[in-house]
Amino acid sequence: MKYTDCLNEFQQKDLIEIETKRLSEKYDKDFLDCDDLIKITNLGRDNVRNLMRSKNFPLIKIGKRNVVSIASFVEWTTRTDKGGTR
Repeated sequence: MKYTDCLNEFQQKDLIEIETKRLSEKYDKDFLDCDDLIKITNLGRDNVRNLMRSKNFPLIKIGKRNVVSIASFVEWTTRTDKGGTR
């Protein structure tokens, strides 16, 4: 691993931590539901539901509710932006 790769990995972890904290404080919770994701992503309800059903999305089912932890969502978003898959 190159020094720059290691540095980027640490910066990425810091950014994930900062964004997770920001979203947790903004929404005053640790899990996001469909309505929260609509606000964050500016996608429509159908698109968010399709996203939540996608194989690579870190969905948690609690009873009948589908939610995602903020930390998992931020990490997933970061990996997806880089073209990675889960």
